Amino acid sequence: MYFASTKCRFRKPRTGEPRGFTLVEMIVATALFSIVMLVSVGALLSLVGASRKVQSLQSVMDNLNISLDGMVRAIRMGSNFHCGGGNYQLTRDCPSADGPASDHYVFAFKPYNSKPEDQPWVYSYDPATKRLYKSENGAAPIAITAPEVSIDNLQFYVVGSDRGCSVTPCNTIQPKVVILLEGTAGSDKAKTSFHVQVTAVQRLLDL
Repeated sequence: MYFASTKCRFRKPRTGEPRGFTLVEMIVATALFSIVMLVSVGALLSLVGASRKVQSLQSVMDNLNISLDGMVRAIRMGSNFHCGGGNYQLTRDCPSADGPASDHYVFAFKPYNSKPEDQPWVYSYDPATKRLYKSENGAAPIAITAPEVSIDNLQFYVVGSDRGCSVTPCNTIQPKVVILLEGTAGSDKAKTSFHVQVTAVQRLLDL
């Protein structure tokens, strides 16, 4: 029995015939994939960092808004408005920016349903700490704004604090408080400036 001998011959692939990747092509493809992934991951990390900064800044601004909203609600329901220093039991206007700026740093009033013997509530601005403070019934002042909120300037303006015809001529202006704030909020990497004007009119009819 005879077996026909066979020989293995290598031949070049015909045109259009599929073939595998070469080592150089694999290296180039891997390098391109690595570059694309590096850029994509960097962009993703940047977006995550920016989102965290925005959320942090939003929480700081929410703190400022809550503080102002609470202050305005209490002022609207209050009475016996007093602006500046002196005896907080007495009413006092400060309608303009005349005089020292410190006269506009303090505002006091009697809260709703307070007794005659109760001490007024006092809101005050400290330019040293750049924060807004609140004192209830003679207690020690407590900061109501976050440390991340830097208030560069705060002014209280009060008109119509004298009741009805207790003065001559009769006062026909409903007691009103205007609060002006300006400053910055947030960390060093994410800061925003704000300019806020809030008006609170006494709801108790006082004409």
